[in-house]
Amino acid sequence: MALKVLTVDDSKTIRMIVKKAFKKYDCEMFEAENGVEGLAAAAKEKPGLIVLDITMPVMNGIEMLEKLKGEPALKDIPVIMLTAESGKDNVMQIVKMGVKDYIVKPFKGEDLIGRVEKIMKLAPKPEDDSATGNGNKYFSEIEDVTVLALPRRVTRPVSIEVEGNLQAKLKDMAEAQKNKMVLDLCKVAETNVSLIKLIISTLRRCQNSNVAVKLVASPKQGEELKSFQETGVIPVMHSIEDARAALG
Repeated sequence: MALKVLTVDDSKTIRMIVKKAFKKYDCEMFEAENGVEGLAAAAKEKPGLIVLDITMPVMNGIEMLEKLKGEPALKDIPVIMLTAESGKDNVMQIVKMGVKDYIVKPFKGEDLIGRVEKIMKLAPKPEDDSATGNGNKYFSEIEDVTVLALPRRVTRPVSIEVEGNLQAKLKDMAEAQKNKMVLDLCKVAETNVSLIKLIISTLRRCQNSNVAVKLVASPKQGEELKSFQETGVIPVMHSIEDARAALG
């Protein structure tokens, strides 16, 4: 189910920045221009997150937050406050009122997402099955070997999506009595921490499912993986054909 996000701000520009920040995630966005409208939207939609500006006409963010905390059905909704002031007194006031975090204007969309991911996981937006042919775009089959091909850039949302698909794929493989997998990194453009964690997680999950797995990467990627303690001792092959042969 998509995460409902309510952005409350009298600035249309700020609301657009917030909406754009969540665009690639599985979220349903709602807007309000002031605290009165925000309370009404919160009561109607029961959002999973509220991004709330402090300075607004009609009812400001502090007043809306007070009323939210006074409503049993709304008091536990996580709130991230937007403020134009970073003074200690201002920050302490909103922290004492129970906000999960705050961000000072001006800000970038990725800054907001960074704050959100401190308090909850954001799921990537589902792919359109009609465009990919199925919902499992990372996997393919070569005879009795399953190939997991990672995309050009591995980020935390991508890792979450891959791990979710991998869990289902390993279950399908067990039912089909298949136990061979190739983890293909050849399309990956950057060796980062998210990639390293995903590699380790994938190998561990395969091991726990009694699935033999081989790692395929370019020579350059292989050298980069050696620089990480976690992946430095993992054998790396340079083609899927070699990996399939090694799997037997």
